Amino acid sequence: MSQPNAAARPAPLSAHRFSVAPMMDWTDRNCRAFHRVLSRRALLYTEMVTANAVIFGDRDRLIGFSEEEHPVAVQLGGSDPAALAKAAHICAERGYDEVNLNIGCPSDRVQGGNFGACLMRDPALVADGVAAMKAEVAIPVTVKCRIGVDEQDPELALDALADAVLAAGADALIVHARKAWLEGLSPKENRDIPPLDYGRVYRLKQRLPDVPISINGGIGTLEEAQAHLAHVDGAMLGRAAYQQPELLMRVDSQFFGEADPHADAFEAVAAFEPYVAAHLSHGGRLHDITRHMLGLFTGRPGARAFRRRLAIDGVKAEAGLDVLRAAVDEVRKAEERRAMVA
Repeated sequence: MSQPNAAARPAPLSAHRFSVAPMMDWTDRNCRAFHRVLSRRALLYTEMVTANAVIFGDRDRLIGFSEEEHPVAVQLGGSDPAALAKAAHICAERGYDEVNLNIGCPSDRVQGGNFGACLMRDPALVADGVAAMKAEVAIPVTVKCRIGVDEQDPELALDALADAVLAAGADALIVHARKAWLEGLSPKENRDIPPLDYGRVYRLKQRLPDVPISINGGIGTLEEAQAHLAHVDGAMLGRAAYQQPELLMRVDSQFFGEADPHADAFEAVAAFEPYVAAHLSHGGRLHDITRHMLGLFTGRPGARAFRRRLAIDGVKAEAGLDVLRAAVDEVRKAEERRAMVA
C-alpha cells in the first residue's frame, strides 16, 4: 500500500487493447487493487479527479495508489490549461502511466465547472489543455470523449474534437459511442438512453488509421469487446467489468495472449487477502474493499449468500478477513452441494 515516488513508467499504448473505464464512486484504489489481482494486463483508470483537487486537495486520498496497480492511468477533469498542466505534472511525478482528460462526463457538476462533456463544444480549449499537459509530462496524454453533445452533428463534432486534440499532441482517443445530452437527461440516463453509434467510432478510426482509438459504451462481454477490435485498437468496459468482475480473469489470455493469473475466483480471492489484511492493519474497514467484490460470483450457486454475508457482516466496524472467508465459503459449499446432487 506504499505510494510510489519514482518517475513514471510510460505504459505502451498497446495496454489500451483492454481497459476498465473510470467510474465515479467505483474505481477507487481498493477497486483497482482487486481488479489487478484478476488481470495483470488490463489498463486501469482512477475515478475522475479535478485538476484543482489534485493541486490543492489531499493527494494521498485523491490520487494515491499502490505500485501493484500498474498499468494505471489517472483521469483529470478541468478546462484551465495551466491547472491541467500542473495537475498532470503532479500525477506523473507520483508514478502514473498515463494522464487522461475527461471530455465525456455529463453531470451537473462538470457543466457548472465548464469541463467534461460540455467541452465537446470547444475543441480549441481542449487542445490548449492537451498541449499544456504534453509540455509538462513525458507519459502519454489521452482524451476520453463522447461523439457529440445535445444537437451537435456527431459526424462534425467528433472529427473537430479529434483533429484539435491530435494536433495538440494527444497520444490516443477513447470514445464513448453515445452523444451526451446536457439538457433533459440525468448522468445515469446519459449512460443508457442516447443510442449507441459504434459505426461513428469505426469511421473515425478509418479516417485516422495511425491514431490509437478505443471504444467505450454498452460493451457487456469479452466477446463483444473482441469483436470491436476488428475495427478499433482497444475496448473499454465499465459497468460490466465492475458488476461481473470474474470476466476480468480471462482478459490476459483473450486479449494479450498470456496466461491468466488465477485458475478460479477462489484462488483470486486468496491472492487478494494480503492486500485486504494490509488495508485493515492501517485502520481501513473491510467494507471499503468488499463493496467492490459483490458481483464476483454472479450466476454461481451461493452468490446470493456471498453478497448477503458481505452486506450484513462486512459493513460492521470490527469485520475482518474471517468475514470475507466465510462469504467465499458460502459459494464453495453451495457448489459442493450441487456437485453431490449431480
